[in-house]
This record gives sequence, C-alpha cells and structure tokens, in this order.
Amino acid sequence: MTPQARIQAQADQLDARWRDDPRWLGIERTYGAVDVVRLRGSVVPESTLARLGAERLWELLRRAEPTRALGAMTGGQAVQMVKAGLEAIYLSGWQVAADANLGASTYPDQSLYPANSVPALVRRLNNALQRADQIDWAESQNGTHWFAPILADAEAGFGGPLNAYELMRSMIEAGAAGVHYEDQLSSEKKCGHLGGKVLIPTSQFVRTLNAARLASDVLDVPTILVARTDALSAALLTSDVDEYDREFLTGERTAEGFYRVRDGIDAAISRGLAYAPYADLVWFETSTPDLGEARDFAEAIHDRFPGKLLAYNCSPSFNWRQHLDDETIASFQETLNGWGYRFQFITLAGFHSLNAAMFDLARGYAASSMTAYVELQEHEFSLEEHGYTATRHQREVGAGYFDLVTQAVSPDASTLALKGSTEEAQFQA
Repeated sequence: MTPQARIQAQADQLDARWRDDPRWLGIERTYGAVDVVRLRGSVVPESTLARLGAERLWELLRRAEPTRALGAMTGGQAVQMVKAGLEAIYLSGWQVAADANLGASTYPDQSLYPANSVPALVRRLNNALQRADQIDWAESQNGTHWFAPILADAEAGFGGPLNAYELMRSMIEAGAAGVHYEDQLSSEKKCGHLGGKVLIPTSQFVRTLNAARLASDVLDVPTILVARTDALSAALLTSDVDEYDREFLTGERTAEGFYRVRDGIDAAISRGLAYAPYADLVWFETSTPDLGEARDFAEAIHDRFPGKLLAYNCSPSFNWRQHLDDETIASFQETLNGWGYRFQFITLAGFHSLNAAMFDLARGYAASSMTAYVELQEHEFSLEEHGYTATRHQREVGAGYFDLVTQAVSPDASTLALKGSTEEAQFQA
C-alpha cells in the first residue's frame, strides 16, 4: 500500500470515529481527517496519562453533579487534594506566574513566564500523583484513583495558531487531560480580573481553538478543550476586520491603535456562542459572583446549543461575603450546576492556602517558638482519622518505596532508610 493510500485509509477510519462516537457529537472542526493523519507521521507516540485523564474527565463532566477542583501549585498539593477526595485538579497560569514558573521569578498574570512553564508543572503534578500511586500500590493500600485529570491553563496561547498548536502538544505530552485558552491578545494578556485586556477578533480565536484541537487529534488524544472569553470586562479589540464583532464597536480608537468595544454580558454571550461549536466547554470570566449573569449566559448558550457543558471560576478575586450571604454562598455551586456549569474550580486555591498557612505558622513561631510548630503537628495528627498521611513525611515522599527497590536488588541490604529511622520509632501508622 502506498503512503497516500495508507493516509487515506486511516483518515477514513478517523472520519468514522468523529461521526459515530458520541464524544464528538456537536463538535465542529475547520479541517478534515486527512489533514490530521498527514500531520501524524508514521508513528504516533502514546500519551497514556493525557488519554486516560481526558477520558476520565469527560466521564466526570457527564455526571449529574459538578466536578469541583482547586488550583494546585505543587506536587504535594495535588496529592493532598486527591487524598482528601477531589477527583480533578486545576492548574492555573496565574499561580505559575506567581510562584511556579521556569523563569524562577515572581510575575503578575501577564504571560511573562517561559511558555513551557505550565507543561512543566503538569508533568510535576503527574509525577507526584504517580509516586503516590506507586507507594499505595506497593503497600497494598485502598485503591485510590490517584491520577486525577488535570485541566491546565494555556493562557492566550503565547502567540498565534502555531504557538497554540505547539503549546497544546506540550500539554498533552506532559499528561494534561484538558486545556483552556482565552480570547485575549497574547502580547497584552492580563489576568481576567485586571484592567487593560485586549481581545482578538472572534474569528481569530476560533482559529486558536481549532489549532489546539488539531494538536490533540494529531496526537490521538481526546483532550477536553475549554474556550474562555474575557469579553465581559475587556473593552479593547485589536481589529475591526471581523463582521461578527462590529455591533460592539464604539468607533473610538486608543493611542496604541486598539478599537474600543462595549463590554458586558451581551458581548460575552456573543463570543460564547461563536466558540461553542469548537470547544467541549465554554467559560466566561466574571468580575463578581453574579448568579444573574451566570443564568443569562447559560440560557443563551443552551438556547442555541442544548446541553453544552459550561465552566465557572469561583475566583479568590471576588470578595465573596461582600456580594453574597452565607446561605447563597453555600448553595452557589449547586445553583450553577443546575444551569450546566459542570466544571467549577477555585483558580488560586494553592497560592492562598500555601501563603496563609505559612504566614500563620511563622507568626506563631515568632511569638511562641516550638509551641506553634507542635500545634501544627497535633493538627496533622487530628487529620489522620480523615485519611491524612503526611505526618509521616519520609513515607509520604517514597522512602519506603525506594527501600523496596533496594531490597529487590539486594535482599540482605543493611542500608534501608526507614528501618531504624526516627519516623519508624516515633510515628507509627
């Protein structure tokens, strides 16, 4: 069979999958199966964690209850999230910028860090989950599903469609189950809760989404693709070339040459409708926890695309009690779920929990020395009845696991780490 015939045969199979598999119901692509197969090469490396994670996340999102996630900054945080009962993990670009980037610096959320930083953290989280799985398996533990799917932040793609394509490939190769992109201008990218956001034309962002989808198709992984719009609070646009955007133009220009546009819920809905055919979930970034806005957005999307899955950022940027009473806060996520917001997450949970916990410990330690640390240790002991195990920190990071490696190659080894350790003597399981 000639190479062309092989490509066509594989493309026919892929076309059939897109047509018959319910996973792809309602998903549109601006390219064909032949384009995908032609770009694959003769061998497609298996991306096991990404594939299993994407399948798992899709399964979770199809349930009646919402999938809740917290933003993890470290491998240890990811492990504790799963141990505590969360079934998915969010990876925030804001947190990468702040304290988890390969530039080894502290940045605001403006795409200032190296573009491979998020894939590197995806890999780090998966490595930590893999070690936890290995430890539990070696100890014949309770069968926790350690490989929680990771939904990662691709920002505005760090450039054009080619950049979005390559970034998606890197995310998948690192084991990401899902990835989200936002419709801002990459070179002016801002956190959704900062000012000065510049949108790209709607049709340009559709190209970004298709570039990301193409990368996942080429790697043969059903990655969950999330489209985010910042049009609720972004008042600038790069160009008036797209007819789709013209109803929102004000006729004004800025000193940089950007076009001023009307922001608000109508603009967010307009873009959400344009992105829905190309994404698995749609997300509009909000300025406050406004249930009225959330309902209006969901109703507009579902009027055109019934059953379309939605995502909602329950952001730490909101002063929650300034906007909502305790009863509404308690029922907030269940209300959202009733409107189809199946992925609900707190983006900066890792940053805030890490900083608040360390400040609290350091403040106590400065005031009362060892008493403060012993209080922390006693708190850890109290958590053990709920499944917490990190009090035994040597075991938590794999000392016992690597003792098994040592024994496998040297059964009579006298250099085992946990045997005779202070942890063995003082911290019984």
